[in-house]
Amino acid sequence: MTWDRVAIVEQLLDQRISTAEPPATRRKADEPVRDGSDLTVAAALGLLEDQLASRQMDVAARELKKTNRSFYTIGSAGHENNAVVGARTRIDDPAFLHYRSGAFFMARARKLAGSTPVMDTMLGVVASAEDPIAQGRHKVWGSRAMWIPPQTSTIASHLSKAMGLAFSLARARRVGVATELPDDAIVVCSFGDASANHATALSAINTARYAVRMGLPMPLLLVCEDNDTGISVPTPSGWIAETYGNQPHLRYVLADGEIDAVWEAVGTAIDHVRSTRQPAFLHLRTVRLWGHAGSDAEQTYRSLEQIASVEARDPLARNAARLIELGATTPEELADLVRETRERVLAVAEEAAGRPRLETTDDVVGPMAPYHPDRVRARAAEPVLPAEARREAFGGTLPEDATTPNARTLAGCLNAALADELLRRPELLLFGEDVGRKGGVYNVTNGLAKRFGPARVFDTLLDETSILGIAQGAAQIGLLPVPEIQYLAYIHNALDQLRGEAASLRFFSSGQFANPMVVRVAGLAYQKGFGGHFHNDNSVGALRDIPGLVLAVPSRGDDAARMFRGAVAMAAEDERVVVFLEPIALYHEKDLHADGDGGWLSDYPAPPEVLLPGEVGIGGRTEGDADLLLVSYANGYRLGLQAARQLADEHDLRARVMDLRWLNPLPFEAIRAHAAEVGSVVVVDECRSTGGGVADAIIANLAEGRIGRRLGSVRAVDSFVPLGPATSAVLVGVDQVVAAALAAVDRHRAGGAAR
Repeated sequence: MTWDRVAIVEQLLDQRISTAEPPATRRKADEPVRDGSDLTVAAALGLLEDQLASRQMDVAARELKKTNRSFYTIGSAGHENNAVVGARTRIDDPAFLHYRSGAFFMARARKLAGSTPVMDTMLGVVASAEDPIAQGRHKVWGSRAMWIPPQTSTIASHLSKAMGLAFSLARARRVGVATELPDDAIVVCSFGDASANHATALSAINTARYAVRMGLPMPLLLVCEDNDTGISVPTPSGWIAETYGNQPHLRYVLADGEIDAVWEAVGTAIDHVRSTRQPAFLHLRTVRLWGHAGSDAEQTYRSLEQIASVEARDPLARNAARLIELGATTPEELADLVRETRERVLAVAEEAAGRPRLETTDDVVGPMAPYHPDRVRARAAEPVLPAEARREAFGGTLPEDATTPNARTLAGCLNAALADELLRRPELLLFGEDVGRKGGVYNVTNGLAKRFGPARVFDTLLDETSILGIAQGAAQIGLLPVPEIQYLAYIHNALDQLRGEAASLRFFSSGQFANPMVVRVAGLAYQKGFGGHFHNDNSVGALRDIPGLVLAVPSRGDDAARMFRGAVAMAAEDERVVVFLEPIALYHEKDLHADGDGGWLSDYPAPPEVLLPGEVGIGGRTEGDADLLLVSYANGYRLGLQAARQLADEHDLRARVMDLRWLNPLPFEAIRAHAAEVGSVVVVDECRSTGGGVADAIIANLAEGRIGRRLGSVRAVDSFVPLGPATSAVLVGVDQVVAAALAAVDRHRAGGAAR
């Protein structure tokens, strides 16, 4: 018994071609392959050539792997009928592809003059820096010219942003933003039958159907490439058809059988989506040859009989025999084409294997997180509107002229900043749960939907995955999304949409695709009268861990407005993904030290005042010598200022208090400069003690630089936040900050007497 199944399948293809019997009459190139079909002989032979090339790229990848020159062996063998989808959609129909999409890629490349899809693919397989899309960072299907944004995992995580782009096509036209796509473009998204069970797939498909129910356009072609297997787990017979064959607001089309029947079914699905602007679920029957990847020993979970049964259903062999039997070609011509394709692809693979690879750190990370502060400042300084027009837009009174206290809380300043950015940038969209009609749970978006209309400020369904998917799709066609996640804890429901998708797009496309956005998140702890861990989430570790993501955390209203302008300008200019984390407990806070002192109110800073990463705030002892540097952010900054007052009044201790403002990247340069000047440092970290916040990174950076005489920190307990007054048992309080400060300057804990 042999396990060289690649050779066996190759032999079966040759046998099928040699034994097929052509009819007496040969059909011409411009004739249909059979009466009543709109598939011409020329188009069918083009499909077969693309399928053969895809198959041979899989063979070549495995051959190169034998000599350690290939790094990717997940192949498309058995899925070659997705070439029909590539052939029947247009080059300006965005395509988010499954990793078994070699034939689709070949068929679409046929529409682009001068393209070299075999070389492009093999450069990716060998991780060459000359790969035109990912430049050796990963093997992806992608092409800017062919409107194929690269996907990495494709375990359903790409469905949400495909849905988001389909949703946003009409939205861009409604708000007057031109895109490079035609009005009748559709979005293609392919995935496997196992992925169809993933929560992200269910989310995206549900949202697509929901949009139709709400009367919104959703031109999305969902292509389920069903090979009956998820690595080693078989999909139950009939499961895909049972699950998706009778869903309201989702057209189901089965594509199975001969190549001409598949052609017609695919055309039916595409025509439905393009003409009705509603989604369709194309159920494309396939098989999976040769295991999940080169390292997958499928004989451990399939018998030889089962493997042979799958190989007997090879669509490539079936298509070749079908075209011979229909008179589209002859066995001799196809045998020559197979031989020539094998030789050509193997030669290209050998050439690709010798091309250079990435070597330096800068080469690898270059496209991930560009930052041009001078250009960002210039972008932030672009005029909002002429002065009188802006005044009129604000109802006759500019926010910086406001006299009511509410206009100068953090929430009030943010509301005005959102309005200014909506006025400044017609491409900006603001959306999320309860963002529109209600004006936000905490009133931050109050009045914006009425002022700017439902096309630009709108409510979504309750699904964070879809909210971030809409943001990614919108951003890829030139819109500037500002989605809101209602609570920090909720973002974990959809974190991979940031970690695996949004933040990685520039990296895996070498900057050719981008999805700039500013994700507003209400979060952190210290809410009074409303609690529990789901609404008082005090951990930012999962966000700080995402490469290239900017994390902004304002504490005061004036800072929030300036930082938000900076965040939007970074997204607009450098195409960055920014999370703007807003401390809920400070939204409506007015006082700092005593009731009625108004110490937490601030005037709205008129545009174009802006704050960017690295720019910190300093309070407390801002001039002259200081005994201590307190470093914090958000609620912790307010606690630090309160502690500084107590330290001065009760212990004659002068404390300088730093507001970090930006938690990713951390402003290490500013921290080091102030720490070196002051000496003793205490980091006040309101997040959980074990990796939830920033204290570890700051203390480590200072220690490695041998900066500071005494270093310390005070952090929240490693616990979920409880309900009610028990929060004080786990969250950082002023007394703890004072105690840590005294310890850091070598004073006795008890009584505060100097040594």
